[in-house]
Amino acid sequence: MADVIGNMKRNNMCGNLTTDNIGQEVTLMGWVQKRRNLGGLVFVDLRDRTGICQVIFDKDVSEEAFNRAEEIRSEFVIGIRGIVRKRQSVNPNMPTGEIEIFVEELKIFSQAQTPPIYIEDEDEVSENLRLKYRYLDLRKPKMQKNLIFRHKITKIVRDFFDENGFVEVETPMLTKPTPEGARDYLVPSRVNPGKFYALPQSPQLFKQLLMVSGMDRYFQIVKCFRDEDLRADRQPEFTQIDVEMSFVDIDNVLSINEELINKIFKETLDVNINLPIERMPYKEAMERFGSDKPDTRFGFELKCLNDIVENSEFKVFSGTVKKGGDVRGINIDGYGDSFSRKNISKLEDFAKTYGAKGLAWIKITEEGVNSPIAKFLSEDELNKIVERFSAKAGDLILIVADESDVVYDSLGHLRVEIAKRLDILNKDEYKLLWVTEFPLFEYDKEEDRYVAKHHPFTCPMDEDIHLLETEPHKVRAKAYDIVLNGVEIGGGSIRIHSSELQQKMFKALGFSEEQAWEKFGFLLEAFKYGTPPHGGIAYGLDRLVMLLTGNDSIREVIAFPKTQNASSPMTEAPTYVEVKQLEELHIESAVE
Repeated sequence: MADVIGNMKRNNMCGNLTTDNIGQEVTLMGWVQKRRNLGGLVFVDLRDRTGICQVIFDKDVSEEAFNRAEEIRSEFVIGIRGIVRKRQSVNPNMPTGEIEIFVEELKIFSQAQTPPIYIEDEDEVSENLRLKYRYLDLRKPKMQKNLIFRHKITKIVRDFFDENGFVEVETPMLTKPTPEGARDYLVPSRVNPGKFYALPQSPQLFKQLLMVSGMDRYFQIVKCFRDEDLRADRQPEFTQIDVEMSFVDIDNVLSINEELINKIFKETLDVNINLPIERMPYKEAMERFGSDKPDTRFGFELKCLNDIVENSEFKVFSGTVKKGGDVRGINIDGYGDSFSRKNISKLEDFAKTYGAKGLAWIKITEEGVNSPIAKFLSEDELNKIVERFSAKAGDLILIVADESDVVYDSLGHLRVEIAKRLDILNKDEYKLLWVTEFPLFEYDKEEDRYVAKHHPFTCPMDEDIHLLETEPHKVRAKAYDIVLNGVEIGGGSIRIHSSELQQKMFKALGFSEEQAWEKFGFLLEAFKYGTPPHGGIAYGLDRLVMLLTGNDSIREVIAFPKTQNASSPMTEAPTYVEVKQLEELHIESAVE
């Protein structure tokens, strides 16, 4: 259907014209990318969402259009009607480089001042300026490509779930504040003075209630909100692909989601995923990669040295083991010669940012072992360490001795940092992994109690339920994350559907029965009336699109994102409000 403005009807898009259109009359509308006046001819690159084509104003074709073309400047919005001709000098760098349009009619819809940023992909303006003028930034081809790619993924998701019997259901944006999670965004209620809604961190409770309601299979592409410190892959508001299913176990959930992932990769990147996707228990992921979201595109795996050094004269190692800590290392196999002592010192500084007190190293050369700690270790200990890593000449072993969490964290990040510095990460390689059997709880030192690793409704492994009251740190969860190239793109679990088990879970978390009912009473009440076994998953849509488009920040794939301090340079949100508005909400501001 043609787009009509006055007597001008758009019948083509700029980037879609080919040599098949030669001789045809076309009407295009868009923005002026650039204009060049060569005397008797005015050349304009006209841009719309689909791309750019060259239009020519020739006095011999239309003197009126040629004269008006003198007014045109970059980012003017115009419409043209003209004839497609074969281009005299072909531009192989443009998809439309074989054709040009000789203009017979011109309309200038809107003039434009000189933009504060260039409308070019290579523009290196600061991100803050890009976000201030986001509507201009979004005119860039790469940004429009990102948003179109995102649209395509959401369409694939909706089509897939519709074809597999899922129903999309919207859940409330104004809901009840709940504990156990990130900080809520609170919304004061004017008609209920002193009371607050919370914006949802996820639709978790509502999707479980939908299973109680008999909806059986639900999904939703939904906005979620968390008031937490930001980083490249976090925003205060983000989008989830939210999924829940009744009468399922872990295999059912993972199987259908593997089909979805494969469909997304195939239809967007023409990449086939090897199914089934590999599964790795949390414990193995931590011990091998130091991370619960390991990047498995490369090696440098962690090895435990406790048994070798527990009785060593080197007290840094043996003392750590005696205190219940860990001595582990990684072998940068084949790249040892790439790291001088100065470079290794920089790696140590990096490891220290994750809590490591130091970084021991052993370089294997043709002449033997080169290491500042060699004099503290026996020949037998050195040989066993080298053997543990299957090290050879040209390898570099890096070792951290500390509390287990510090060892995993520092070495886990270090192996990825080294891979980046060596430039061995292939962005066109996609390694997917299910991480399973997470701990059900983790200990919060600040609150001096166990908190839920995922959320309080995650079901424990059947064989671990008896440990809930006696050894909660040993309880594994029926939880699973899906990881792509070292980034978690989704996570979920089988949920607790038994009221009795849910009460045990709350007790293990330190909630009294009264507190549990105060916070989650509406869910516990619903569980009284027949609850099917159920489980699900939620994907971070922003992260998924970021990875598949090869970007490093989710701000590149969100139309109007916030900055690191959760503000919008464009709208200047958040902002102060009038005292009258606060009074209506029965709120006093502590900020002058």
